[in-house]
Amino acid sequence: MHASCLCGDVGWDVDGPLLSLSHCHCSRCRKHHGVAFATYAMARAEGYRMQGEDRVRGWESSPGFLRRFCGRCGSTVPVAPQQGLVFVPAGNFDGDPGIRPQAHIFAASKAPWYEIPDALPRFPAYPPGVGAAVLPDRPHVHTGSAVHGSCACGAVAFEYTGDPILCRNCHCGRCRKARSAAHASNLGVKLAQLRFTRGEERLALYKVPDAQFFAQAFCTFCGGKLPRLDASRDLAVVPMGALDDDPGVRPSAHIFVGSKAPWFEIADALPQHAEYAA
Repeated sequence: MHASCLCGDVGWDVDGPLLSLSHCHCSRCRKHHGVAFATYAMARAEGYRMQGEDRVRGWESSPGFLRRFCGRCGSTVPVAPQQGLVFVPAGNFDGDPGIRPQAHIFAASKAPWYEIPDALPRFPAYPPGVGAAVLPDRPHVHTGSAVHGSCACGAVAFEYTGDPILCRNCHCGRCRKARSAAHASNLGVKLAQLRFTRGEERLALYKVPDAQFFAQAFCTFCGGKLPRLDASRDLAVVPMGALDDDPGVRPSAHIFVGSKAPWFEIADALPQHAEYAA
């Protein structure tokens, strides 16, 4: 099974069958991917091969755990194999991996703006039998009426005021590759509503060459996904996984469901649009 980052500089292959597939709601995954939850497949390390390793950057999000991403486009890439296993982000698969999600893990840390709609088993942290340490969520203390957000390492922070003008889940292939997840969850605000409060110089922006608008902004140090500013549309696109506060709004629809991942089923009652919805 082949997978790749958004820009194509980094690719990897794993041999099946995959051993498991689970949705992770921990705050570190949410920040790194910029989404409500990350989905990882577990595979045997002997069947794993990576191309473009020299383009990969890493950030130690917890002692001994290096989260990795493409330095050009910011897509999450697999962590280095450990103990004969490798965990690969499912959003980057080019085809159907032949397995379906089996559980939600770290459900106790889920985003306040996301409700788990399906009947899969839920575990507050790791599933039973996993002896790894459970780290506390990073504290975020804010005052005032603005909604705040930051990257995974905290080097870049932002805030916006007022109400968003849109809030949607996008299943297009570009969003899935960019966020390395089942789908993106974005809200949009006017440019004047959003400002970076620190670290803007750490931002990188990758624009898909043949796309009219699509681009991804991320922290060059940790790979955390961040708002991208589109002056041509007077729009700031905010990855909801980067938020520190509850925005008070929820996604209103699923868009580009005609391109959704074959391994993911939409279980909520939100309206679905095959492509873009005006």
